[in-house]
Parts: sequence; structure tokens; C-alpha cells
Amino acid sequence: MRPTTVSPRTVPGPTNPSPAHPSRVRVIHPGGDDGKPGGPVVYWMLREQRLADNWALLHAAGLAAASASPLAVAFALFPKPFLLSARRRQLGFLLRGLRLLSADAAARRLPFFLLTGGPTEIPALLRRLGASTLVADFSPLRPVKEALDAVVDDLRRDAPGVTVHQVDAHNVVPVWAASGKLEYSAKTFRSKISKVMDEYLVEFPELPAVAPWDREQPEDVNWEELINRVCSEADNVKEIDWCEPGEEAAMEALLGSKDGFLTKRIKSYETDRNDPTKARALSGLSPYLHFGHISAQRCALEAKKHRHLSPKSVDAFLEELVVRRELADNFCYYQPQYDSLSGAWDWARKTLMDHATDKREHIYTREQLENAKTHDPLWNASQLEMVHHGKMHGFMRMYWAKKILEWTSGPEEALSVAIYLNDKYEIDGRDPSGYVGCMWSICGLHDQVGVFCSLYRESNYDFHKHRLLTTILEPTSSLYNTAVFSGLEGTSSIWKDTLHELRWLQEKIRC
Repeated sequence: MRPTTVSPRTVPGPTNPSPAHPSRVRVIHPGGDDGKPGGPVVYWMLREQRLADNWALLHAAGLAAASASPLAVAFALFPKPFLLSARRRQLGFLLRGLRLLSADAAARRLPFFLLTGGPTEIPALLRRLGASTLVADFSPLRPVKEALDAVVDDLRRDAPGVTVHQVDAHNVVPVWAASGKLEYSAKTFRSKISKVMDEYLVEFPELPAVAPWDREQPEDVNWEELINRVCSEADNVKEIDWCEPGEEAAMEALLGSKDGFLTKRIKSYETDRNDPTKARALSGLSPYLHFGHISAQRCALEAKKHRHLSPKSVDAFLEELVVRRELADNFCYYQPQYDSLSGAWDWARKTLMDHATDKREHIYTREQLENAKTHDPLWNASQLEMVHHGKMHGFMRMYWAKKILEWTSGPEEALSVAIYLNDKYEIDGRDPSGYVGCMWSICGLHDQVGVFCSLYRESNYDFHKHRLLTTILEPTSSLYNTAVFSGLEGTSSIWKDTLHELRWLQEKIRC
């Protein structure tokens, strides 16, 4: 894999009035003189499923206000097999969140069009509305890029006057502004993002007032019927009950008076976030960040306000929220093969292939792994936590993925299985952070060359005795004697007894 730059069919952001930072916006298609002055501005929502703290919506409203035009929001639900093969678990969460959002939009007199036929319906909607501008969310993932390209190609052909903008409302620092290339590591990325953080980490303005809507009205949606139909068509992965969707629930998770992360739990984050027995030390925000129910920028702003409570914990949280999360977008944006061995660095791919035929003590099928039918109770427990709970504790994810590499026929199969399981069961699966996590664990992404290669110094392929930037656990009898797992389904944790040795081993077992 070589560092690449992206040269999309874009030009720098617009100069017209917009609340968004100019470099947060890209002009995908400039439109033409045959555009319809005063035509509505349509915000095509996808990744940022919220009305508050949304730079894409703010930009669209700014354009509408500047031209005295009305504003509408559209969401295109990808038809079966759904976007990135979303399952019932993810689709139920998404649709229940959209039901709340649509009610909020109606209260604001903001028309919300739900298109169930997919993104191919966007151009037809724009033509019916006589739209002047389309503002689209940013995502680095291939299916979303392909959908946007198809919409733009349709508009170029049949409605060339429609201007198309794209806004990165997901990252604190827009992905193309943070770096112009594929970054090697968090260290190189951190230095770049730190230099411009203050320029972008600013408070959100109010949504500009726009002209009243005077066009086609959205069709009424029978949400219960839609949710039941879509979920019945999807793979039956049980929905979660520990995390309620929507903007209000997201803000409660962040700032709630009862159990808010920043208001009640932040002090233990720095010391306890790597302890699987202390799940409350984690923020619990990843589902909301993935579905866009809360802005990472809002989380960062509020974290800075609460830094006096625990400076080290807040700094550690910001490292994960901004640097690590946005590094994942950097990788998926600049490396189109973000989910395959082709996307690994050349040296990592060579090392993996050199050892692809090494003898393995255990080989498991994907079905056996999915059903947690291995000889390792610690791995099985981690897998079952993900299956039943919809989230695996972050501390165990590296161990989980690297054992898949040890127990499958080769690195290609290992990566494929890890991504399949992650995307199927994690509530926040199908996300750049998930792909990067699997690539990091299996392909050494964002690792130093020497650290990764040292993994293969022993011919027996014994992964238990090595560490790739994070913990690989020695299956000592004392560890397994304390690892008693019970109460998997419907509980917030699979750990009955504490596993304090995990953190001790993290320090002891290193390359």
C-alpha cells in the first residue's frame, strides 16, 4: 500500500454566506446558469442523523437564507440488502432515531422527505421540487461515495443547473483539511490536527431562518409499519435495549444528571477504561456518534468545559474522540481498499503472506467463530458479549481479532471474518473505526514496522506470546480461574468475576 491523495471532481468551498468553515465544504458540482433562482435547498442527510449541531444542515440553511429560498431535509433509506448489509439491530436503531427526528423536524416546520427506494430517488425529488442546491453529508466509505457519484452523474445529465455541495459535519477537523494524504500513525496525524484544532473547535450557531416551505409536502410515514417491514427483511440480529436512539438520549448519555459520562463518570475514564469489569468507565457514546445522533464536536466542546473535573481523563477521551476516530476517517478516505489485505502497508502484507502457510494448532470455520465454539473461554466470552450485547469491550477487541488471524487459514480469511462479525453484531459496525480496528489488529495498520514484524520471530506462530501495540493475553491458569462468565443475554456485562490480571498482562506482555 502506498500513501495516496484523493483528487475528486471538486473545487474549493463556496464564498457565499454560510455558518460553516469554508474548508468544511466542497463543491462537488457547481451547477450552471440554467439553475432555478430561489429554488429550494435540499439537505441529503445520511451520516449525520440530527438537527442540532450539524454543520451540513447549517450550511444548507445558510444557503437558503442567503437566497430567500425554502429548505428541506431528505433521507434515502438504502433498499435491501441495505447499506453495507445492515442488520435488524442497526436498522431498528436507525429508523427509531429517524422517527424522533422527523417529529422534531415537523415541530420546526422543516419538511422531512423519507425515500425508501434509496439514493436513486434523490435526483427525481430535486427535479420535482425545482431545487437549486443539494447539500450532502460526507462519508469515506465506498458505497456512500458511489451513491453520491451516481446522484451527481444523474444531475449532470438531466438537471445540470443543480449545485451539489458536500459538508464534513462528522469530524471536528474536516478530513481533507486535517491531512492531504494517508497518515502512517496517530503520532503523525496528531501533530497535524493539533495545529488547526482551535480553528474548527468552535461553538455552533443557531440555525438561520429560511423562507416558509411552499412546495410538495412529504408523504406521511407509518413508522411502526416501516420499522416492522424493514426489520423483517433484514438479517435477524436482535435489537439492543441498553441504548435508546435519538438526539435527546445522546445528550443524556453525555451530560445527563443521573448517569451522564461527563457529569458523573468522567473521573474514572483515564484509569479504568481498559478494565473489562468496569464498563461504566466508558463513554457509551459510540452508537450515537456512528449514527450521527450527536456531534463529536459537541462532545469535544463539552469535554473541555468539564476538564477541571479530571484533566487526564478528559485528555484521554479527546484523544480517542478526535485523534483516533478521525484517523480512521483519514484511512478510509485515502485508502479505497480499507477493508481488504490490499489496503495494508506493503511490509505488513509481505510479512503476513510469508507466514500464511505456517502451521496452526487450531483452525475454526466462520460459523464456529460466530457461535463462540472455540477452545478459548476468554475469546468465546468476548464474542458472545458482542453477539448478545451489541458491543465488545474495547480492551478485548485486539485480542479477539488477532486470535481470528491465528485460527483461520490465512490473513485474507481472517480479515474477512473479523469484518463480517464486527459489521453484523456491533451496533456501531459498518464504520471507519471498525474497519481500522480490524486492519490494525490483523494487518498492523498504524504500527511501526519493527513492532509488527517482531510478531513472527517464532516459527510456531504462537500469538499468545506477543503483542501488537495492545494486549495479547497469556492463557495462564490464574487468569482463567478468575474468568467466570455468566448472564450474557440482556445484561450490560459478561464478566462475573474481575479480571485484574488483564491490565497487569498489558504491561508485562510486549514485543
